[in-house]
Amino acid sequence: MSQAMTILRGALANAGAAYWLRDARVPACLLDAPPPGPVDREGLVRVDLSVAAGRIAAVAPAGSAPDGLSLDGGQIWPGLVDGHTHIDKGHIWPRMPNPDGTFGGAIGAVMADRGAKWSIEDMRARADFALRAAHAHGTVALRTHLDSYMPHAPNAWAMFRALRDDWAGRITLQASSIAPLDRFAGEEGAALADIVAESGGVLGMVTRLTGGLHDDLPADFQPMLDRFFALAEERDLTLDLHVDESGETGARALREIAATALKRGFKRPIQCGHCCALSLHPDEFAAETIHLCAEAGIAVIVLPMCNMYLQDRVPGRTPRWRGVTLVHEMRAAGVPVSVASDNTRDPFYAYGDLDMVEVVREATRILHLDHPFGDWPRAAAATPAAALGLHDHGLIRVGAAADLILFRGRVMTELLSRPQADRIVLRAGRVLDAELPDWRELDHLFTSG
Repeated sequence: MSQAMTILRGALANAGAAYWLRDARVPACLLDAPPPGPVDREGLVRVDLSVAAGRIAAVAPAGSAPDGLSLDGGQIWPGLVDGHTHIDKGHIWPRMPNPDGTFGGAIGAVMADRGAKWSIEDMRARADFALRAAHAHGTVALRTHLDSYMPHAPNAWAMFRALRDDWAGRITLQASSIAPLDRFAGEEGAALADIVAESGGVLGMVTRLTGGLHDDLPADFQPMLDRFFALAEERDLTLDLHVDESGETGARALREIAATALKRGFKRPIQCGHCCALSLHPDEFAAETIHLCAEAGIAVIVLPMCNMYLQDRVPGRTPRWRGVTLVHEMRAAGVPVSVASDNTRDPFYAYGDLDMVEVVREATRILHLDHPFGDWPRAAAATPAAALGLHDHGLIRVGAAADLILFRGRVMTELLSRPQADRIVLRAGRVLDAELPDWRELDHLFTSG
């Protein structure tokens, strides 16, 4: 941390229950009210922000505060929302690496590790480690997908329920099931849906079938999809789906999901993740699919780091595409688009630390979310918060909890050019005294015997 931020951190620790943060910049799109001053070409507005009794008391034009702590033009963002993660499988790379980095290799490696190692204690230790990192980085809400296969599913959801209770008041946690679509047929599907409903969860699946990849839709795809929707309707469950995560042009489940939601008049929120294959489809088909998603009210969440890592990976061959979906076209059509972490240090992605600031930085570069930056900062905050039904998260709003991230970086090129260790996380207006967990804390999970 820079000397200036160290000084500010010390001053905040002694600031009392009410204070002003002066001379700050805020992305105007992350304000829940009209900006109190002119917005610059990067979408930033200069403000003074008042904190009192742990909440945001005022957002005023720069120069309004009679006194207070100066950010010297540095930025303030709200706590961020990570709407698609996998904390039950996170951090298994040291004992179960992906042999070739491919999607198929990841599936095989995770299946082997899950069958041999995933006790409640093992999952909870790794998931808690991941949440401690997310918390220290400034994440305030997170949705994780839980591998939900019988007979493993009851243990995974028991682990999550305990973890959600432990983390109440620090990170708002949600969970969604994930299993291949065919797993939801018959009695197993009803049992999985019941576990999700009893746990206050989200019904999720992956549009590939057991043992397969995301490629041509099978002949019985539609009956299985209708069965999945029916399970959700019977239990009034929200949906969160892994869709078309490949470079195969036969992977066209996103269109069928949107059409099915419209046909059935499905009323609950639907979030679809990945949707990679759409960027390789003919323009006419892609436009039709996006139109149907907008009409059905589907939100799309993009995982740029993981998808660029996995997609188009062929040993000895340079990748030809980035593996991500049509985010600009989706947003232009009115489809809400979020970005998220996805996997961390597991066979699907060997890296990552559940740092949404890293996700914003890399997404901006990979997806060209710049020139102009416009309202793309919402994709890590207000947009996923709305998709997750967390309308009190993701915006800087008078009366909201002062859960904020303070940056030394002033303009966007400063903010996005460094890893941003130079940040201060505030929770309820107080400096968050949380350190990133040491990797060595997990060593006991990776020793044999």
